[in-house]
Formats: sequence, C-alpha cells, structure tokens
Amino acid sequence: MKLALRAEGISPSPTLAIDTQAKAMKAEGIEVINFSAGEPDFGTPEHIKEAAVKALSEGYTRYTPVAGIPELRQAVCDSFKKRGLEYEVADIVVSCGAKHSLYNAMQVLLNEGDEVILSAPYWVSYYEQVKLAGGKPVVINTDDSTGFKLTPAVLEENITPRTKLLILNSPCNPTGAVYSREELEKLAEVILKHDLMVISDEIYGALLYDGLEHVSIASLGPEMKEHTIVVDGVSKTYAMTGWRIGYTAAPRNITKAMTDLQSHSTSNPTAVAQKAAVAALVESQEPVELMRQQFEKRRNRMLSGLRSLPGINCSQPGGAFYVFPNIGGLFGRKFRGQVLNNSTDVATVLLKEFHVAVVPGIAFGSDPFMRMSYATSMEQIEAGLERLKAFTDELE
Repeated sequence: MKLALRAEGISPSPTLAIDTQAKAMKAEGIEVINFSAGEPDFGTPEHIKEAAVKALSEGYTRYTPVAGIPELRQAVCDSFKKRGLEYEVADIVVSCGAKHSLYNAMQVLLNEGDEVILSAPYWVSYYEQVKLAGGKPVVINTDDSTGFKLTPAVLEENITPRTKLLILNSPCNPTGAVYSREELEKLAEVILKHDLMVISDEIYGALLYDGLEHVSIASLGPEMKEHTIVVDGVSKTYAMTGWRIGYTAAPRNITKAMTDLQSHSTSNPTAVAQKAAVAALVESQEPVELMRQQFEKRRNRMLSGLRSLPGINCSQPGGAFYVFPNIGGLFGRKFRGQVLNNSTDVATVLLKEFHVAVVPGIAFGSDPFMRMSYATSMEQIEAGLERLKAFTDELE
C-alpha cells in the first residue's frame, strides 16, 4: 500500500532518534553521557504528583471538555497575567503537550503554499509541522555573531505576498537565545506592517539566567496580541514532560478552530494530568526556582569547560537548558584517520568512540554547531567534559 505524500515527506525527529540510541546503548551496559535529551532530570515536584493521586482516588478518570477543564484554563490565565498577558478562559486551549498545541495552531492557520518564516537554528518539529499543514518553511539563517536572533531588517527582506506566519521561540531551543523587550518591539513593527501572525513558543519562559526578563511579544499591545498565538506548557518548567500538558492563548476565532480540530483528533488531554497541571500552576513555585538555580550553575560549568577546548567556541545562552557551541573549528581535522567534515561526523564519533550523546547542529538547520543539554547532573557534566577533552586531544 502506497503511503500518503504527507507521510512520505515526514523526517523523523533527530533529537529523539539520538536520545533513543543513547538509551539503547545504556541498556547494553555502556556508560553513555547523554547531552541530547530535552527534558529536566529532576523529578516532578511532590505536591503535583499528590494532586494526581488525589484525582485518581476520587475517580477523576472521565472525559473532560475538549479544550481542558475550566479550573486549569483559569490557572493558565492567571499564570499568563503574571507576564502582563490578559486572557479569559475562552481564549485558552489545553492540549496533549506544547508540541500538540503547535500542531493544532499550524493546522488551523495555514493553507497550501502559505509561507512560514523560521529563523535557524530552529526546533526540529517546526519545520516538519509547517510541511504537514501544507505550508512552505522559509528559513532565515542566524549565528552566534548576532546572538542567534532575527533582526527586523532581515525579517522584512524575507517577507513575500505568500508569508502568513512567523514562528518565534524565546528562550530558544536549541540556542538559549532570549529576545529583549526592545528587540521584540522592533520585530513587532514589521509584523504588524505586513499583517503577519506569530506563534510565540514560550515553553522555556521560566528558565532564565543572568537576571534576564522574559517578555512575551503578545504583551506589547492589543494589536500585537491579536496577531499572536502564545504556546506554553508544564513540561519544562515543572519537570512534567511525560504528563503531556500544553496550552495556547489566542484570538477567540483561532481558539474555537483549534478546539474543533482537537475534538476530532485527541479530544481532551488526560484528565488526571490536567488536575496535576492545576497544582503546578497555582501552588508553590519554589521547586521551579530551585531547578532554575541548578540549571544556571550547570550552564556556567558547561560553558567554562567547552570554552577551554581548542576548536570550540560557545556563546552564553540566556535561557532554556542548552548550549549550542560552534564546532566549525573542528571541521577538516582528523580523528584516527577520519576527516570530520560536518556536525554529523563529530556527533557520530562522540557517541561511538567516547559514548557522549550530542545532537548535530544540522538537525536544527545550522551545521557548524551541536546542541548539548545541561539538564543532567553536575557529575555527568564533569564526566562528559573530560570525554570531550579526550576527543579534542586526539584530533590531528
């Protein structure tokens, strides 16, 4: 049976593929340092798990409203309000993870041939989801010389009559780049001038360092808010990746369309997970701050270690839990007679020979780089840096 064209055109997630390979090696007894995973290594806070247990014990296992229980949608509104975003319950759709939220948004926004601007490095699923919705990804390359940020001038240069949407991710996966208020205001001028919609992926918004402030582009005024779909969830902030709760805040007509779409795909997110998410959002935020502090310490150690290695340069990420070092200085060098031509070659050698899992930059549209997650213990970071040093020491 021949598959549909949309199925034949899907590329599997390289980040998940590498994580799966690393875990398979661990299952074989190989000690792998896994810097590929995009999830906190901390456990879900106890009060959140207790809320789920309580919901189960009370028999909370039935269908809920498609867009999520009102209690959770109100908690989302209250959470957004702390960012300067005013929404009502009817503006919120809760889905099965932020990835699902993104998918729903693109499915209801894009028609065949609509252009969607992505700045590379970009999270791998944006590109595939745009294609699945019939859109055309238009990639604008950025690098560490500009802080991996899109400028208003370059954005405007790439807008055509077919441009429908800009995907903005701050803090960014994979670079950790964080847009300032002033930078967002300048982008907003171009966005409104050309009547574009924006998907603002803010899933890492609570994980900021160096005193940086998280600013949502939707908070810059009523007009910009009407042009923005804000995407967030509990996965990264509360170490709840497996609970699969994400959500959007959007103009009412888009919210209705996403709810209708979801009613014919997954219907409601898991009832118990919704109750747990309420506890995450409305109860103590102390565990979040403790995790954030640990991430900042790990980031600092990762930076100092990488910057000490020849051929590797690493800019300082302001948020999320990734570093995105420039490894172009390793290209053309040899490892045991093998020439390293690209980020895939480097990642392959690191995994096979040194048992260190990283994600090659080409997966994010930026070949001279690699992504390393510091959502792992300090002991693992120290061990991984030692192995990276052994790798660079052996290069010819």
